[in-house]
Formats: sequence, C-alpha cells, structure tokens
Amino acid sequence: MSVIHLTDESFEQEVIKSDIPVLVDFWADWCGPCKRLAPIIDEIADEVNDVKICKVNTDEADTLALKYHVMSIPTLILFKDGVPAATSVGVKGKSEIMEFIRS
Repeated sequence: MSVIHLTDESFEQEVIKSDIPVLVDFWADWCGPCKRLAPIIDEIADEVNDVKICKVNTDEADTLALKYHVMSIPTLILFKDGVPAATSVGVKGKSEIMEFIRS
C-alpha cells in the first residue's frame, strides 16, 4: 500500500471506519524530524498490507491535531477499531515503528 494523505474530510472514512489498524503520522512541512521520518514511513507503507499507513499535515488539518492531543511532531498514533490504541512521539527507526504497529 502507499501512504494515504488525510484531510479533515477523509479522516473518518480512512481511519475511524477502517476495518484494519491504521498508523497515522502527524507531521508538517517545516519540521526537520518529520522529514527524517518520512522515508521510513514510506518504506513501511510499501511493505505492510495489514495496516493502513496515513499522514496528516498538522498545518492543513490542525483540528485533527487538536482532537488527538498532538503537541509535538512527528507523532504517530495507531488506531484500532477507530480509536487511538497507542501513541509514539519523535523520530523512531524502522524496526521500532514495525514493533509499535504490531503491538
């Protein structure tokens, strides 16, 4: 699967109503750590088929960032059955993220 870029409008359909777990990467264009994390997220999206990988640009969808209490970026939130199941803040390596989504 490729990374799905979410908006306020697409979030509910892609994340809340998803029948598989969803990893959401909250990021912004100006964020250096987010840019370091981006290729890792893209690589994971190409490798996994049982978890949907999505991104939310916090500058374009700030209401989502507020709703899910994203105070620092990058923040990864793993949604299961439409609700946040786990949160990770900061840049992580591929193996750490893979472990995070399998938890």
